Amino acid sequence: MNSNEGNSNFIILYHRTPFDEGKDKEGRRVWIDQKSPNGIIPTLRNLFRNREGATWIAWREVESIQDEQDERIRLENPYPFILRRIPLEKEEVNSFYHVTSKESFWPILHTFPTYFDVNNADWSIFEEVNKRFAYAACAEAAEGATIWVHDYNLWLAPSFIRKKRPDIKIAFFHHTPFPGNDVFAILPWRRQIIESLLCCDLIGFHIPRYTENFARAASCLVGAKKGHKIPVDKKFIAVGSALTEPKVTQWLEHAGRKIKLISSPVGTSPDLIRKLIAQESIKDHADEIHKGTKKHRKLIVSASRVDYTKGNEELLLSFERILEKRKDLHGKVVLMLACVSAASGMRIYEDTQRSIEEMSGRINGRFSLIDWVPIRFSTRRIPYDEMIAWFTEADICWITPLRDGLNLVAKEYVAARKNRGGVLVLSEFTGASVLLDGAILTNPYSHKRMDDAIEAAISMPINEQSTRMQSMAKAVDSYTVEDWAEEQIKILEG
Repeated sequence: MNSNEGNSNFIILYHRTPFDEGKDKEGRRVWIDQKSPNGIIPTLRNLFRNREGATWIAWREVESIQDEQDERIRLENPYPFILRRIPLEKEEVNSFYHVTSKESFWPILHTFPTYFDVNNADWSIFEEVNKRFAYAACAEAAEGATIWVHDYNLWLAPSFIRKKRPDIKIAFFHHTPFPGNDVFAILPWRRQIIESLLCCDLIGFHIPRYTENFARAASCLVGAKKGHKIPVDKKFIAVGSALTEPKVTQWLEHAGRKIKLISSPVGTSPDLIRKLIAQESIKDHADEIHKGTKKHRKLIVSASRVDYTKGNEELLLSFERILEKRKDLHGKVVLMLACVSAASGMRIYEDTQRSIEEMSGRINGRFSLIDWVPIRFSTRRIPYDEMIAWFTEADICWITPLRDGLNLVAKEYVAARKNRGGVLVLSEFTGASVLLDGAILTNPYSHKRMDDAIEAAISMPINEQSTRMQSMAKAVDSYTVEDWAEEQIKILEG
């Protein structure tokens, strides 16, 4: 054991690294801060501010793991902490992350069982990678340390940690939806997954519906005892939408242990977003958008990535129907669809991207005028500050996933539009739909609901926009990404 191992009181397990790796002019390795001031990575990193010797565990890709050891680096900025990276060969990364996680788990978590593919999954590799993460965490952990595990691709880490180090406090946060028990039970490894999660002291989900789905799965599949339910926290809308839940289970009991459950939606960083808006570079970019795209037109923005769960095809078909029906909108509305290409090379995502590109091309071919193209479509990864500039100019933000754990884009748009008006059209199958009272909720499975929602957004008067936006901005401001992290750590360590 390295002489510095075993000293960490706080450890984060997350497959992504806290910084991007790069090279300076001399070819030396440097750690580059991610451009986005938002998201959970900077927030998780900030938890190390007052935790000397804390550790972050991620992976690194290597040509061969033969003779490779975990890479262990002490980083000093912005706070001193240990970065430990587990070596994985390309084939292991592909099997563990792109195949088992994305082809087997992802469609089940998002309630798309017809996309589920068990044939290529190598469960033994998934187990082995999770074990390596867990054992690395145990090697770093001081007596009674806290380990916070993130997301479904590390489902099995808690069980390996608990067996090796019963003294450790374990928290887990689920960043995706958690489906109903009948869908989750499709996974052949369902019992092992649930048993592992029940090795935790605290399990967090974005919204009460996912918490309840997990509690029911644990009860039905492994016989966990459910604690009493209480009314959901006031930050959640308790009735009326597809994902609302009036009451939520607080804890489970299993194998002589009590596991706390928490519904804790990831927040955004509204203050940082508004600081960005005040920068001259963002103002200049917003002016360019206004002159080049908006002019005297309504600007609709939608931002997501290429994924069959994101509802991009349903959104485009709705836009096409509106243009067919409303000739008065020709030349008067522009849709900016920012849809980042998937990098995995999976056929399902390639087919989805091809479909989106073909739809966009067809709609533009049908309706474009000499001085107007109805859809601006981009598959590049738009820098965060540029996206904020689009939000400041967008009259409407149109977010229509068929299923989404939360959707931070909706919250970012609201943060950027405080005191500006604007309309958020939001799928009721996103976690954010039970947080943002003031959005126009829509059902992406219904043509009529989709079309009615975007028409209502286009015609909404400014006074109603302001009232709705004020309500949503209050919700976004009152529960930030920092609040999200602090709430769970306080419960775990309190």
